Amino acid sequence: MLRQKSWLIVLASVLMLSLVLAGCGGSKKNSDPNQLTFMFRGGPDEQKAYNAVVEEFKKDNPGVTVKVIQTTGDQYATKLQAAITGNSIPDVFFYNPADLKAYVNSNILLDISKYIENNKEVDLKNMWADGVNFYRYDGKEVGKGALYGLPKDLGPFSLGYNKTMFEKAGIPLPDKNKPYTWDEFIKVNQELTKDTDGDGKLDQFGTGLNVQWALQAFVWSNGADWIDSTHTKVTIDEPKFIEALQFFADMQNKYKITPAIEQAQTLDTYQRWMRGELAFFPVGPWDLSTYDRELKFDYDLIPYPAGSTGKTATWIGSLGIGVSSKTANPELAAKLVTYLSASKEGQEALVKSGVQIPNLQDMAKTWAADTSTKPANKEEFIKIVTEYGRPLPGQYTYNAEWYDLFFTDVQPVIDGKMSAADYVKQEQPKMQKLLDRAVEQDEKSKK
Repeated sequence: MLRQKSWLIVLASVLMLSLVLAGCGGSKKNSDPNQLTFMFRGGPDEQKAYNAVVEEFKKDNPGVTVKVIQTTGDQYATKLQAAITGNSIPDVFFYNPADLKAYVNSNILLDISKYIENNKEVDLKNMWADGVNFYRYDGKEVGKGALYGLPKDLGPFSLGYNKTMFEKAGIPLPDKNKPYTWDEFIKVNQELTKDTDGDGKLDQFGTGLNVQWALQAFVWSNGADWIDSTHTKVTIDEPKFIEALQFFADMQNKYKITPAIEQAQTLDTYQRWMRGELAFFPVGPWDLSTYDRELKFDYDLIPYPAGSTGKTATWIGSLGIGVSSKTANPELAAKLVTYLSASKEGQEALVKSGVQIPNLQDMAKTWAADTSTKPANKEEFIKIVTEYGRPLPGQYTYNAEWYDLFFTDVQPVIDGKMSAADYVKQEQPKMQKLLDRAVEQDEKSKK
């Protein structure tokens, strides 16, 4: 009964949002030529930053009003889908690049190429090419053709370490230019996993990595992947993948350098990192404002440990800022997109707020070179963008259901209740079936 009641509340919320959006603009009829709606997501600091930048846009464009619809990250996908289903899409909105093909083929996104090309204040050559290409699509291949948005940001997923903990333990600091080997990583983690108060229980750990966001670094640096180069075959059953997945699980179950299940229930690993109880933890640009305000220890960035290839690896995330194909004000909507993504004024405000790295290359290099602000080695973010970062596997296909399934079912491996070899043998056929369906949907949508 409780579950049914909760479902009804969620449904009512979605329907209400659809009604609100319907009155905000998505239709060309009875629309104010100087009014836009902008829907975006983010934590408190990000919401504050984007609201401030929107206010600056309005000052630069007298008479223009922008109705802002903001949500937290976990609510956004549901609410955007409600708007799409209700045919009440905001004029400007954030979207996942993995949805680009589907949104273009379904006539949800507007081709804004001509508005970008005609805007003399936009220098695409000064923007990260990978970021821009995430939102190009020629009807067959992503990365080529027309622009269906610009990057809200590029999010290089780096590895942070607790510098204060290293110094207190008298352990040499990690080399920012040379990744640990897996064996070296285990050794230093074991040295830093301790019972610091003498009560017989571990309260300081080497690391605590979330499998959904950190496994990629270990798989890729070991020469494996979820999918082959044709993007049509699931490859998790290959030996190098199995080795990487088992190593990741062994960090908890064999080497004991991460909190056990019962310890994680008391405090999750993010909380432990914030309290200074972990030596290593991922750091994204979106974390910088929170870390600057709340961390009581010094930290910095290093490459992820390298597997059999000897080379570090990690992923680059992104969100796009797109324009609805049904907007009554395409030129004005595209102008807001470029202000948020490509203008010096907009980027300076967002970067100063500590929620992203600059989209503009010249600004990014100056920002990264400033070692007076934390983390000192911001250059690691730039290296990820320019040298070894890559998109998440689900972005290569029409949808990411096949990829998401891997993480839906993987917890028994992480908890030591199933071997990596048994897991991939069980999971590969199910993932392949979903990938085959995505390939089929892609082909149908093009027709």
